[in-house]
Amino acid sequence: EVQLVESGGGLVQAGGSLRLSCAASGVTLDDWAIAWFRQAPGREREGVSCITSRDGATHYSDSVKGRFTTSKDNAKNTVYLQLNSLKPEDTAVYYCAAQPGGFLRPHYYCSGFGPMGYWGQGTQVTVSS
Repeated sequence: EVQLVESGGGLVQAGGSLRLSCAASGVTLDDWAIAWFRQAPGREREGVSCITSRDGATHYSDSVKGRFTTSKDNAKNTVYLQLNSLKPEDTAVYYCAAQPGGFLRPHYYCSGFGPMGYWGQGTQVTVSS
């Protein structure tokens, strides 16, 4: 069974930083797209970043480009999201999601932020002003 577990959320002041982790179990992320999404109260879920596990290609939404960085540690089967220069509008529940490559390459899923077949439970990020 594939499981994704996020950690690292919390409360931080505007301008601060956090690092989120997404640890996968039940599967080796050898050729997957692994994305981060977020959802704030009353708002639609938004794709934030994505990385392909085989070659590390990354994709970011315009709202976080230059502030957030996603990376991977294949040995730990873990993907990270470094959040810098945080703003109050970054407050949301952040979800990790993943989709294996197959007929379609992981880059396809990253470029369109989905569809993703596996989801974590989410971690809360709150940025105070």
